[in-house]
Parts: sequence; C-alpha cells; structure tokens
Amino acid sequence: MPAGPVARSSVHVPTAAAMHALGQALARLLRPGDVVVLSGDLGAGKTTLAQGIGAGLRVRGQVTSPTFVIARVHPSVGVGPPLVHVDAYRLGSLAEVDDLDLDASLSESVTVVEWGEGLVEGLAPDRLELLLLRPHGSAGGPDAAAIDADEPRTVRLTGYGPRWEHVPLPGRR
Repeated sequence: MPAGPVARSSVHVPTAAAMHALGQALARLLRPGDVVVLSGDLGAGKTTLAQGIGAGLRVRGQVTSPTFVIARVHPSVGVGPPLVHVDAYRLGSLAEVDDLDLDASLSESVTVVEWGEGLVEGLAPDRLELLLLRPHGSAGGPDAAAIDADEPRTVRLTGYGPRWEHVPLPGRR
C-alpha cells in the first residue's frame, strides 16, 4: 500500500513569469532520483513550470512540451543532474509508461512528468506531485495557453515518501 502524503503546500502564482520562477525555486530543492508529477488542465502552466525547472537545473537545450516525442533528456551544462522531461498525455496505460524505460535513468536524473497522474506513481515511492489549477471560467481550448498565460493559478504541492518529509516546499508554513 503506497504511503500517504508527508508534505503539503499551496502557492498562488499570478503570472507565467512567476510560474517559471516557481520552477526555478523547485529546481534548487531537486536532486538526482527525484520524480516530479505535474497535473492540471490544458494551459495550466505545466510546461512553463518544467521550463523553470530546466533553467534552475541549468540544462542544455530549450525545454519544450515533448507531446509528440513523449520524452526528452536535457543534459546539465554544469554539475547538476540531467532533466528527463516526459509528456504522458498520449500514454494510455502503465505498460506504455514501462516501455519508455524511465527507470533506467531515474537514479541519476530529475524526472518531470506532465500528465503523469495515475500513470507514473509506481516509478518512485518518493515523489513530488504538483496540481496546477486555473481559475473557473478559463478557456480550455487549444489556444488557452496563449490567451491566458498571465492568468493567476494556484499550485498545490504534495510530497510523498521520506525524501519530502523535511524539505521546505514553497508556500509551506
């Protein structure tokens, strides 16, 4: 039986730039072997947050949504861990996640999975889940990200496993 949450916090994020900055702040807390699961509606800011994490980790290459390639590895340009950025939107089963062989690089990388809720929790018992919430009435269509990029969001952070027990999550009191 999976362990329950050990840490929770919530952060108000007023703009896309603030979402990027939150990603950079999270990167300072991340270490090799960490799994971060990003969930939220289309246009909620998952990729913007992943871009901030990539900037904070100082990885090579532009962090973009890997929707069509499903996973990208961004090596570090410094001494930090590489970023494995996954978009599980098109994956429909645990078997398809397993086919990606993410556990092969899990211990030396920071793995960020967009749309991973319900699919990747088994990758690591210690993980950080982020739920990005848009205000009610937001556009949800394909152009939502461009239209509402600076609309405020709330990010709910939930840490699972001993790794996250004493980590000072943003917004944690």
